[in-house]
Amino acid sequence: MINFIMEIEQLTFPEAVEVLAKRANMPLPEQENTQESRRRARMLELNKAAARFYYSELRAEDGQPGRNYLSQRQISSQTATKFGLGYAHNSWDRLRNAMKQQGFSDAEMFDAGLVKRGKNGGFYDAFRDRLVFPVVDVRGNVIGFSGRILGDGEPKYLNSPETLVFNKSRNLFGLNLAKKSKAGYIILVEGNVDVVSLHQAGFDSAVASLGTSLTAEQARLLSRFTKEIIIAYDNDGAGQKASQRAISLLEKLDLRVRVLQMTEAKDPDEYIKKKGPDAFQNLIDRSEGQLDYRLGSIANKYDLGKDDQKIAFLKEATEMLATIPNKMESEVYIHRVSDMTGIKAEVLSDEVEQKRKKLRFSRRRQEERNSHPEKEIQPAKREFRYENTVSATAEEGIIRLMYLDQGTVEHYKNQPDASDFSSPELRAIYEKMKGLMDSGKQISIASLSGELEPEKIALLSKILQKPENLTNSEEAWNDYANKIKEQKELSDSSTDLLALAKKLKEKKGYGE
Repeated sequence: MINFIMEIEQLTFPEAVEVLAKRANMPLPEQENTQESRRRARMLELNKAAARFYYSELRAEDGQPGRNYLSQRQISSQTATKFGLGYAHNSWDRLRNAMKQQGFSDAEMFDAGLVKRGKNGGFYDAFRDRLVFPVVDVRGNVIGFSGRILGDGEPKYLNSPETLVFNKSRNLFGLNLAKKSKAGYIILVEGNVDVVSLHQAGFDSAVASLGTSLTAEQARLLSRFTKEIIIAYDNDGAGQKASQRAISLLEKLDLRVRVLQMTEAKDPDEYIKKKGPDAFQNLIDRSEGQLDYRLGSIANKYDLGKDDQKIAFLKEATEMLATIPNKMESEVYIHRVSDMTGIKAEVLSDEVEQKRKKLRFSRRRQEERNSHPEKEIQPAKREFRYENTVSATAEEGIIRLMYLDQGTVEHYKNQPDASDFSSPELRAIYEKMKGLMDSGKQISIASLSGELEPEKIALLSKILQKPENLTNSEEAWNDYANKIKEQKELSDSSTDLLALAKKLKEKKGYGE
């Protein structure tokens, strides 16, 4: 049954167990035994109660301002119900009083980000005069909220702060619904209203990041549910920049990426209202692959009728073409650049090959530095020194994968033993992270900061800044784990030989 839920819902083992336990009304062991798990369960209970309160406020007699906004944005009551949309009155303590009546304290509401602390030490509602979007994770838990202001003012969107249950860089608005879509792709947009509008128009695979550019964690989360992403960001400079960043993250995960070009509207919500769902479907059908989009974005920066700008375009374009791993695909785009500029394809091919060689040389240099990490690997803090840099490199790799590829590495069979770690500092970090992973909790800097000294948190931050290829994380994991074990065995053998030599010296009566 657990395997079935993992497969159908695309959940990790702990997530699937939690879903089934909740369905059967059975408490999980850690929920009974640890203070943090009890706090987590209590916060989820509070969030659910708050979501129900906001939902009822939208439908109450004095919820008309919220309903007017829905009407203005052409969001139907059925769609509002589907997303559990709510309304926060322009009141200082309406939610606070309602939650107190249900037995929740100011401290609990403050920890959940539902109230803020005033200058005089009191508390007031965090969301006021806003349409409220509950943020629901893939397990169906309300983990936070996003509020859209009804009139003018800043910020336009107000999101819950980081809490014990909510990390905005690791969740996506609408994914709890989009994961059930049969579309075969996920549409990535910028705003919550875009998600709601697309779902209402029949595009039920739309999701949005929560007030940030797409993060590596969100990209990995998307890869659990689809092999194809369609980026439909806003049609402005910021949207194009965000698209480029998203492409670079998604292509590392072997996802097919396409990009929509909306020339007559600033975002998907406006486009659908102007043109209708059929026109938006045509946009999807005609959407560009990420290479077409990247090449087009480069071309838009230059006037190809001017020689100096054509040269600048060719420099940037050939650098982009040199990164394409598939040579046949590269040749297609070389001929396209040739047609755009009038430069012979053979000349462009030579230039691309030269730049490809430089890239290979650069990667080789990096690999050599990684294979001789004596200087590169050592922590900045002088009190932390790695005695075995070969093992420490692998230990850092294990830690990095645990943090970056959560939900996957816990299922790998080759789990290193903490006692095999050569560095006491890395061993301590690994043990704390593994404790969180084994109990099904999310690993984050915030969750570890209470468990580790500031120096170790700083060391962890440095480790996470180093590059890690996640294309085949299990193979990398096994390589790291085997290297740690191999170095441990070598270390033990060396120790045994030294001990044997010492005994021989004592037996033969050699002096020191």
